[in-house]
Amino acid sequence: MQERGNLSINSENFLPIIKKWLYTDKDIFIRELVSNACDAVTKLQKLANMGEAELSADEAFAIHVILNQDEKTLQIIDNGIGMTADEVKKYINQIAFSGATDFLAKFQEKTEDDNEIIGHFGLGFYSAFMVADKVEIDTLSYRKDAAAAKWICEGGIDYEMADGTRTERGTAITLFLGEDGKEFLDEATLYAALTKYCAFMPVPIFVEIIKQETEEEKAAAQKASNTIHVSPEDAANLTKEGALEKLQEQQANETEEPKPLNDPSPLWLKQPKDCTDADYKAFYHKVFHDMNDPLFWIHLNMDYPFRLKGILYFPKLVEQMDVMDGEIKLYSNQVYIADNVKEVVPEFLLLLKGVLDCPDMPLNVSRSALQNDGYVEKMNAYITKKVADKLNQLFKNERQTYEGFWDDIGIFIKYGCMREEKLYDKVKDALLLKTTDDVYETIPEYLEKNKEKHENKIFFVTDENQQAQYIRLFQEQGLEAAILSSPVDKPFVSFLEYKNPGVKVQRIDADISDTLQEKESEETSEAKKQAAEFENNQMQDLFREAIGNDGLKVKTEVLKAEKVSAMILLSEESRRMMEMMEAYANNEEFKAMFAGIKPDETLVLNRSNRLVQALLSMAGKEEKKADATLLCQQLYDLALMSHRPLTSEEMTAFLDRSNLLLEKLANYEA
Repeated sequence: MQERGNLSINSENFLPIIKKWLYTDKDIFIRELVSNACDAVTKLQKLANMGEAELSADEAFAIHVILNQDEKTLQIIDNGIGMTADEVKKYINQIAFSGATDFLAKFQEKTEDDNEIIGHFGLGFYSAFMVADKVEIDTLSYRKDAAAAKWICEGGIDYEMADGTRTERGTAITLFLGEDGKEFLDEATLYAALTKYCAFMPVPIFVEIIKQETEEEKAAAQKASNTIHVSPEDAANLTKEGALEKLQEQQANETEEPKPLNDPSPLWLKQPKDCTDADYKAFYHKVFHDMNDPLFWIHLNMDYPFRLKGILYFPKLVEQMDVMDGEIKLYSNQVYIADNVKEVVPEFLLLLKGVLDCPDMPLNVSRSALQNDGYVEKMNAYITKKVADKLNQLFKNERQTYEGFWDDIGIFIKYGCMREEKLYDKVKDALLLKTTDDVYETIPEYLEKNKEKHENKIFFVTDENQQAQYIRLFQEQGLEAAILSSPVDKPFVSFLEYKNPGVKVQRIDADISDTLQEKESEETSEAKKQAAEFENNQMQDLFREAIGNDGLKVKTEVLKAEKVSAMILLSEESRRMMEMMEAYANNEEFKAMFAGIKPDETLVLNRSNRLVQALLSMAGKEEKKADATLLCQQLYDLALMSHRPLTSEEMTAFLDRSNLLLEKLANYEA
């Protein structure tokens, strides 16, 4: 039998093809063809369960991927349902006709778990022509009276059909790789694509590479097969008979049954009660190639009202930049779809690592269609709830363990709360602040603990080294500040204020707490007030001239810490404005809008400090002006160093001035 014809494009299916044709990656053909092979096996198993097909008791299903590098062919062979010649005409020649859809419609009254059929045999099949100049299908149906059929097409709309050569049930697809597909002749490239898309497909997949061995390679292989591998200690006592026995044992081991490339029963399909900690960790290392153990994990297992299985891991961060390496792998019936599809996965989870298997999600899915998809919304809500439940469970039942995790998981939770307010509502009582006293407190705990010293205020630091002087000043007075030093903490500060009305959140250098100041008598005389005002104006003029900044604000205060000479305060509002300007530095419109805005800084001089007292004594004395100027510059830089890093020019001037002051001191002592 031989037949020629033209492929028919069903006009009704044309638009769906355009909408769903998302093959931007060439290697996608591997997913389509191998998942179709899995689909063929799944169909046959379902038919057998329904009494529509007969299978032997020891039936072993498998998919074989065979690369022949010499002939430049790639074969995908299954022992599934197979096709008759009429079915080939229907499902292959009529492009975009879904064999899976037709199958489900025919048997929907007999099967309960319909959507486990993976492929759309028709549209997906044609991805083969992305890499092949010619494609052959040789197939034999499971039907007893069926004859094998062969279909051949060389990339155009013309095809040829003839009698097939298969004697066993199933389908063999042969791709004659062309120029566009020559990269898949490379063994490593093929394995990479198979591992990416097929690592957890439900049918065992075996790979075979056929290539012409050179004489040197044959000789090396023969030598290796005749070489006995023993330890140096055993070699001395090895007899001739023992050597022969060892060689036979070794050769027997080398001819063990091949192992499949994939894991047909991945961990996420199992019940959580059947999985050990070791299982979860081993799966994590295998899939994500992370040498560190995950901190903890969440096993998702939902069957109603939608189907979703998966495992989410909270990874241990080696450094803050690791948050950029989050990886959520999305599967549909164990077939890989994509990584980090933000339309499907709640955005805050993209910082985590894990796998999600959504059987009701089509392989070729339009992202725009997902944005308003009710299934996706329900799935997001379910995942958010499961994450919140796990965090609350750890916080309430294992507080110490939870605190030990916080430095790693805090960044995920804060980001999640800002991106998903439903998550915040669920975990707000488990949000922790790590403080400069090295303790972990919830926001209510922090506010209650410090209400006598600064009611409804949360102080924080962004750099423990940079702001060490402020921290010491706080600690000496029994005060503490939260450590908010990660990039996500910048917006999180504003978020905390938004969610806690009446509570001010400000950096430790934004204001001086009343607790840090020596309280003056309420009956301070008018004369003293005028003297203090004169002193402030005098110091302000002196510093403005010394450092060349006419806009600098200066005031003197009596602080309890005598060792602190000066501090720079930047109001919280001004600091946040500066951070915003920094974030939008490349936006010309934004820059123009806020051009000329300078930080609202105030230099606070501590009258309790001896250096400041010396400077006050120099003020107004012409003969001391040079020394006063030098001291002003040094005090300002000392305060600045605790506020922000010095620029290279500022640091050079500071070092030169420090040397000059040391020389003056040495001369004075001499």
